[in-house]
Amino acid sequence: MEYEEGSPSSSEETGMDPSSTPSNGSPYADQQVMSEVHLGCPPHFSGPFISHFTFPCPPALDAEGRTHNDVVEGEIEETLACQMISLDEDGDLVLTRRTKQSNICRMTIQHSITSSIPSVGLQVWRAELVLADFVVHSMFTSSDFDEIVALELGAGTGLLGILLARVAKTVFLTDHGEEVLKNCAANVHLNSQIFKEHQTSVYVRELDWLKSWPPTVGQDYFPSNERHTWNPPEVEEAEGASLLLAADVIYSDDLTDALFDKLQRLMSRGSRKVLYLALEKRYNFSLNDLDVVANGYSRFQSYLKDEAECKSLENGKLPCFVGKLIDHTEIPQKQQRRAVFVDALPTISDPSYLNSSNCMVLTVH
Repeated sequence: MEYEEGSPSSSEETGMDPSSTPSNGSPYADQQVMSEVHLGCPPHFSGPFISHFTFPCPPALDAEGRTHNDVVEGEIEETLACQMISLDEDGDLVLTRRTKQSNICRMTIQHSITSSIPSVGLQVWRAELVLADFVVHSMFTSSDFDEIVALELGAGTGLLGILLARVAKTVFLTDHGEEVLKNCAANVHLNSQIFKEHQTSVYVRELDWLKSWPPTVGQDYFPSNERHTWNPPEVEEAEGASLLLAADVIYSDDLTDALFDKLQRLMSRGSRKVLYLALEKRYNFSLNDLDVVANGYSRFQSYLKDEAECKSLENGKLPCFVGKLIDHTEIPQKQQRRAVFVDALPTISDPSYLNSSNCMVLTVH
């Protein structure tokens, strides 16, 4: 993956209001934070900013399931079969050269360089890029993500889910807060060419982890995309999703508790599901501990059990999650340069995925 700095974007064009500030009563609402991904961006810049991320991508399939290269090779073979052998003026054989497909996805992502803590979804975070590398690697090496229904929790800028849309059937990008959702929808529009040929359905929808599942359904059967509300068919399709994604969503104990509650409810409905989750182990000085600790990561770890523990638990203490780390060596070395910053790349699934290889399987029992 390559990252290229871009330029300020027009809030008039994207519908993003750089002067808006979340007013959710949080004591951290005015505290500004910045992702290390944005260290190369102009300092002291406020408002939406455009950056470009380049990923290698497998070739898209046409309606007959053929790649561009398959089509080109077929055309060349047909041409050679019909034409006479010809020589140039020096007597050398004239060969028809194949066109080479670059298979590069250049993503245009609108984001903020800094944001308040309640609006961190306006930024691109390192764990999101690591999980994107893993998804790209899986797209090249298997067909596991082909034609699936996927749902991303805490989608933020939408970079990860938009990338997956190149091969998936349907992708739900979910987050909370109107400003974050509008920015995510703007990025879907900016990158629609990535999944246009595949005709993937991409929905940006509101999902508040502190509220129950299923989410609130709009009054109209087919709500407008601007409201980011659900309709009954979408809820049904989301419950049938086989893949869940989440990146850098572990930073608040309250939200971690809400996340696992949401996972338990969501994964107990519809089809079997697996969640790939990337997180960063963040250290902070704690007055309570008088030490530098990673309390957010510890809270996350408190939800994980091994298989033996889950089998020994009484029914009243179920469900529980079993975890195993993803093997970073399965990701090409070129893409491992960011993995050193991320402590875990887990996956969450139901018991049928216990034998999944090379990933951290957090299994719902």
